[in-house]
Amino acid sequence: MGEPDTAEPDEARRIAAEARDRVRFEEEALALADQVYRVARRFVSTREEAEDLVQDTYARAFRSWQSYTPGTNLRAWLLRILTNLNVDRGRRLQRRPDETPLEEHDYYLANTVAASGGEQVLDQDRVVERLSQDSIVTALSSLPDDFRDVVVLVDIGDFSYADAAQILDVPIGTVMSRLHRGRRLLKSKLAEEAVA
Repeated sequence: MGEPDTAEPDEARRIAAEARDRVRFEEEALALADQVYRVARRFVSTREEAEDLVQDTYARAFRSWQSYTPGTNLRAWLLRILTNLNVDRGRRLQRRPDETPLEEHDYYLANTVAASGGEQVLDQDRVVERLSQDSIVTALSSLPDDFRDVVVLVDIGDFSYADAAQILDVPIGTVMSRLHRGRRLLKSKLAEEAVA
């Protein structure tokens, strides 16, 4: 009597286990889609760009799902992909010449100052009234990538310095330095908007 061939059942079990692992990974990753989108929305200035960034993030994550180590922070892993894609997008944009036409919003600050008669002192209610969600997103998206990424992860994404350092692949001290400088730049941009 010959020995039964156990290679086929072992291969079938391996394929079935891999399929189960992939489905579990996809379900867990898709459950984080809203959080990934919220972070992407802070990285870019339009919803369409954020949606494209999230789509690219999930496409890359699903292609390389086997490189994810189960039991580690899947949210951080996805946001690392998102951040890297955003950095790549920023580099591509820097290499292209500016193609956007001048619009009225380009002169918003100058027009508002002229319309207000040059008033420099505003009460708090008027400042809050002038700062809309769009102006905050615009100010945030105008920050240099290195600073914006840290501000988004720590202040909006509620990541610890250590998690942000892991996602961005930089030392914790760099995260703290960039966060300080990013907050200062953001504060300055928002102050200009509020006084405008």
